[in-house]
Amino acid sequence: MRFILLFFILMMSLHATTPLYEKGEALYFQKGCNGCHGIKAGGMTSYPALANRAKGFLTHKLKRFRDKISQNQQQEMMIPFATGLSDAEIDALTTFLSHFVDTQEEQYDSSYETWGDGGS
Repeated sequence: MRFILLFFILMMSLHATTPLYEKGEALYFQKGCNGCHGIKAGGMTSYPALANRAKGFLTHKLKRFRDKISQNQQQEMMIPFATGLSDAEIDALTTFLSHFVDTQEEQYDSSYETWGDGGS
């Protein structure tokens, strides 16, 4: 019985949002990250997905961008976005991204059908 209770508490803690997570979510949209990486941090075109990536990896990359270090020309686009970030902001952003939970509802009605009698 103890194991079931422990499992239940563990699962609840994984889905609970923390103030740091919420701060990171707000920063993600305030800093314009969603413009390139998408509102669900899933990446867009040539911009990488950031959702559920390792926190250490994301922290390392953001700190390198903040220090104006990049590996290629495409990554140089991140430097202006990262130069103003503090360590606390990087911690909040990476907490949000590494523990990303999609809480947004579907944007489109998937039951809508475009075929049939359209009133012709």
